[in-house]
Amino acid sequence: MISIRPFKETDAAAAGVLIADTYRRFNLADFSAGKQEEMLGPFAHARSTDPEHRATIASVLQAEMVFVAMDGGELVGILRGRPDKLQSLFVRPDHHREGIGRLLVQAFEQECLQQGSTAVKLMSTLYAVPFYQAQGYKRSTGVRKMHSFEGEGLPYQPMKKILGAGED
Repeated sequence: MISIRPFKETDAAAAGVLIADTYRRFNLADFSAGKQEEMLGPFAHARSTDPEHRATIASVLQAEMVFVAMDGGELVGILRGRPDKLQSLFVRPDHHREGIGRLLVQAFEQECLQQGSTAVKLMSTLYAVPFYQAQGYKRSTGVRKMHSFEGEGLPYQPMKKILGAGED
């Protein structure tokens, strides 16, 4: 059974591996190995046991709002954001299409509403656009390119959702 809860510092190692694997597979596959390393930043060292690597990953994961999805004792999803912006969402590939991303987004949006936000913006990778559209997000401009750590050139789609009772 999937449960959603706030992120704990002890989640950092598992979250780092999940992000590295998912980001590489679904968003960076068309880039060279060197470019992937640049785009992954500290997550390129997600499997390292070096305390400095682990501390850096834990630091990067910090955000105003961080939720994780747990399947029993395993971390299978993570969402980071702030009341007006969904910063990142990753679900372990073997758990795609199980409603985990939707549950994380719902928990995030509920918290946004409680904190007084009326809209959420995000920068969706092209792979994730259909998922966000299914959650009620709309494209807000054309496709652009973003920086990711030391890398650049990852295409993204700006999107926005108006929160609250007037949703279509």
